[in-house]
Amino acid sequence: MKHCFGLNDENYELWLSPGQHDYRLHLGDEVIAPVALSDHLDGSAHLVIASEAVPVRFAIEGDTLHLHIRGRTHILRYRDPLRELGSSDEQASHLVARAPMPGVVIAIAVCHGDVVCAGATLMVVESMKLEVVVRAPRGGVIERIHFGVGESFERGVVLVTFSEEGR
Repeated sequence: MKHCFGLNDENYELWLSPGQHDYRLHLGDEVIAPVALSDHLDGSAHLVIASEAVPVRFAIEGDTLHLHIRGRTHILRYRDPLRELGSSDEQASHLVARAPMPGVVIAIAVCHGDVVCAGATLMVVESMKLEVVVRAPRGGVIERIHFGVGESFERGVVLVTFSEEGR
């Protein structure tokens, strides 16, 4: 699964792939280095990048990671792919929440006609053995739920359509 992080107004798409004894860090389509993290469970860890161990301190607040490494603190913000897809439809008359990846609906938290705020939980889906909460990219009224519990879908399809009425 690829993840997108914002750092200093730049977005970086990262993902890990398993190696023989560690993981390989990918940035976009490039392999950066083998990496491993030994978490000490107290906000500190040793990060091993290309066989060099570096002590790090970190704190996680929601979608924000504060990482202190080599005398500098970096603030990384996780960019939710669903919010990114949802924001591309901001100009549409009907707003939608799209699937960030293929999966199966495991729970629906809203009904037709419900008024929701931005960030409200719409449904929970399972994809690649992970549960992902699908949230409303903006406020509005639920107009249509396109998939029921147990139904599967492909990446990018519309899961929920809502209108701006009642905002």
